[in-house]
Amino acid sequence: MTAPAAADDVLIGRPGDAELSDQLLSTTWRPLTRGWKLAFAICGLLTLELFAMVGLTVLHGIGLWGNNMPVAWGFGIINFVWWIGIGHAGTFISAILLLLEQRWRTSINRFTEGMTLFAVIQAGLFPLLHLGRPWFAYWLFPYPSVMDTWPQVRSALPWDAAAVTTYFTVSLMFWYLGLVPDLAALRDRAPSRARRIVYGIFALGWRGSVQQWRHHRVAYLLLAGLATPLVLSVHSIVSLDFASTGLPGWHSTIFPPFFVAGAIFSGFAMVLTLILPARRVFGLHNAITPRHLDAAAKLMLITSWIATYSYVAELFVAWYSGDAFEGYQQLVNRPLGWYAWGYWVMIVSNCVVTQVFWSRRMRRSPAVLFAVALLVSLGMWLERFEIIVVSLSRDFLPSSWHIFVPTWVDLGILAGTLGFFGLLFLAFLRFIPFVPVAEMKQLRAELAHEEAGR
Repeated sequence: MTAPAAADDVLIGRPGDAELSDQLLSTTWRPLTRGWKLAFAICGLLTLELFAMVGLTVLHGIGLWGNNMPVAWGFGIINFVWWIGIGHAGTFISAILLLLEQRWRTSINRFTEGMTLFAVIQAGLFPLLHLGRPWFAYWLFPYPSVMDTWPQVRSALPWDAAAVTTYFTVSLMFWYLGLVPDLAALRDRAPSRARRIVYGIFALGWRGSVQQWRHHRVAYLLLAGLATPLVLSVHSIVSLDFASTGLPGWHSTIFPPFFVAGAIFSGFAMVLTLILPARRVFGLHNAITPRHLDAAAKLMLITSWIATYSYVAELFVAWYSGDAFEGYQQLVNRPLGWYAWGYWVMIVSNCVVTQVFWSRRMRRSPAVLFAVALLVSLGMWLERFEIIVVSLSRDFLPSSWHIFVPTWVDLGILAGTLGFFGLLFLAFLRFIPFVPVAEMKQLRAELAHEEAGR
């Protein structure tokens, strides 16, 4: 049986059903603020810049990037792994915490599910571009071919294609299924006829009958059970892109759990980066309470320690194994080499800064949470940079060593994906209730029933 919720667990003040619906649904038809318009314009310009950079890459090839030999993988794969990691927190909060009956997920699960979809869209862009000939991307899938050609199953690219498409499909289904009751509420309350028609189409005829709720609950739990293994499998598959090679710094059995923990770590950092401004702008302090911030900070602290353990384990294994190449990579090149600045910024951001979360006061301070979340996002991006670029720049042969310097196209694509992600997210905040109204009402009723029984 689920333990009673803490006093600040959900819905400070306990508004009535009608008041709660008005508060959470009205975010979709409030007048546009000047700040929202400015943010949307900036993200729109960055999105156009992204399309321009992608167009240049398709026309002229990835020679416009900073990739070289031996650093054949550069910003493209770094950004791919980083965006996939950000998307993991959404599935973790929505699916795993639902199965574990953690009530604090209710206020933020819709928010994180949307973040997951938008992050995976950004991630899927990079393997396609890195192919060099993205118009042949369908070769990655086992489609019927009259020439009897099949994907090379020993290549990492088909693994990524299968993992990303599966993850996106299940996440989209899970997100949309949970959204149907709220779309019906929007249909019934929308201020214009056009919106009522659009929301009515996507609500799929939902009327809230007992039979519909029963089927919805069963399907929601089944999708949660299906999505849960994806949290572990998808980023494990991404990590095997590296671990299956013999390159020093990559050939490690610790990579799958290390990548999964790092994905949840960076995902929760992005959740806090996005949810704190939205909470302040829309005045949702009674729905997204200090309890939610505290729980997210605790999970960030736990995954930070897992990342710290992984960093220490890599150093220990490099020393204990006696492998000269691995020892040079882990003990000399990363902490003392050309990119040492990135290594130490990563250590401070991912391992040191997060220790402020031992303090309950710091875990509930929006300013501290926002600052730490930004540093963690930077640190996790640099972690991927250290794994990919630094390892490739110093391989087995000193004669082939070469440094990597990103070009303006690399930087433009990275900035463009951030803008495209922001554009999708701002549209999501505008047109869809990002706090699940039906689930919040159900939780409020459960709490009232428990209080009446005590």
